[in-house]
Amino acid sequence: MSIEHVDILIIGAGPSGAVAAAYLHDKGFKVKVVERNSFPRFVIGESLIPRCMDHFDAVGFMPCLEKKGFEVKTGARFLQGEKVCEFDFSKKHTDGWDWTWQVPRAEFDKTLTDELERWGVDIAFEKEVVDVKLTNGKSITTIKNKKGDTSEIEAKFIIDSSGFGRVLPRLLHLDKPSEIPKHSSIFTHVKDSRRPEGWEGHRITFDIVSRETWLWVIPFSNGYTSIGYVGPTAYLESFGGNAEDKLREMMKLSNHYHDRFSGLPFEFEPKMIKNIAKSVTQLYGDGYVLTGNSAEFLDPVFSSGVTFATESAHLAAKLITKELQGEAVDWETDYSKYILEGVNVFSTYVKEWYTGNLQKIFFADSENPIIKSQICAVLAGYVWDKTNPFVKNHHRLVKTVARITEMEKENASK
Repeated sequence: MSIEHVDILIIGAGPSGAVAAAYLHDKGFKVKVVERNSFPRFVIGESLIPRCMDHFDAVGFMPCLEKKGFEVKTGARFLQGEKVCEFDFSKKHTDGWDWTWQVPRAEFDKTLTDELERWGVDIAFEKEVVDVKLTNGKSITTIKNKKGDTSEIEAKFIIDSSGFGRVLPRLLHLDKPSEIPKHSSIFTHVKDSRRPEGWEGHRITFDIVSRETWLWVIPFSNGYTSIGYVGPTAYLESFGGNAEDKLREMMKLSNHYHDRFSGLPFEFEPKMIKNIAKSVTQLYGDGYVLTGNSAEFLDPVFSSGVTFATESAHLAAKLITKELQGEAVDWETDYSKYILEGVNVFSTYVKEWYTGNLQKIFFADSENPIIKSQICAVLAGYVWDKTNPFVKNHHRLVKTVARITEMEKENASK
C-alpha cells in the first residue's frame, strides 16, 4: 500500500479545515486536506457571528468572500409573541467586527475550498478516513475512495475538522455526553417569494414559540431562506407524518411567519438532526487536535458553531506551527483551557436560554442599554473578553439579572 508523507493532515474541508489549511500553507508546510464529500455539499450552520470575520481576514479569505455578495448580518432579532428584542452588533461592549454574513453554506464552503486550491493546497475530495494509528508523535491515516481502494498518509500532525462527522472522536473513542439538554432540529430551504421589502425581508429572526422551542428564519441574498425549528427531541418527534409533514405542522406555531411561508414548496425534504449537542473527553493528544464541531457543539440558538470552528482552527494552526518549528507548546493551557473558556461562556448562555432566564432578560419590560451591549458582545462571539462582566461572571450574572428582572416585573404589577 502506498504511503504519502505530509506535514499536516486536515480531516474535513469546511470553514475550520479551510482556516487551518490557509494558515499552515502560508507558513510553508506541506498540507493535505481529506474531505469525505464532494463540494458543493449541503451543511447546516448558515448564520455566522462577527468574531469569525477576524479569522477569515487573518488568513486571506475576505477578498474571495466579499465578491460573492452574501447577505450582510448586522445583528439578530428575537420574537416572543408581541415582544421584540433586537441586537445591533455595532452597539456591543467589545471592540471588533460589527457585521458578518448569512450564507448558503454549500456556496460559502466551496468558495473557501476553491480559493485554497487556487493557492495550491492539496484537497482530496470523496476520501473517507477509516483508520488512524498514532505512535511516537506521528500518525498513519488510512483513507478509502468511493471504489473502496485504500491508501495511507503519514503526517506529523492531524487536525480533525470533520464537524458532525466527528472522525477522531469516533475512531479514538473520545466522545462523552453533553451537559446541554437533548434538543433536535428540523429544517429546509424555501424560495422566499413572499419576502417583504426592506429590512424586514432580510433580517435574521428567532421566533420563540415556547421556552424550549423556537424557529429560525435566515434570509439569503439569492432569494432563498433557511427555516428550521429547534426543540426537545421528544417534542419534535411527537408531530406525525414524514419530515415535511412535521415541519409544515410546526410552521403553524409561528404567528409571525406562518403566512409568509405557508404552502411554499420546500427546496429539499426537511432534514432532522437529533440530540444536537456533542462533547469530548479531550481536545488534543499526541500528534492530533480537535477543532470546531468535531470537538464541541452546543446548540444553534446563538449561531456559535462556525465561530468556535474557526477560532479553534486558527489557534491550533498557530500552535502547530510553533511546535513543528521546535518551540515549546503547552497544549493544555494554550489550547484546551482557552477554547473551553469560550465554550463554557456560550454553554452558560445556551443553558440559561432553555431555563428561561435569558429570555426574561431579552424580553424585559424595560431595557438596560449597558447590559444589552455586554450581552450583545457575547452574541457576537467575543466570549474571551474578560472586561465584559457577562463573560467574566457568566455563571452567576445571567441568573442574577434574570431574578432582578422578575422582581421588577412583580413589583410593577402590584
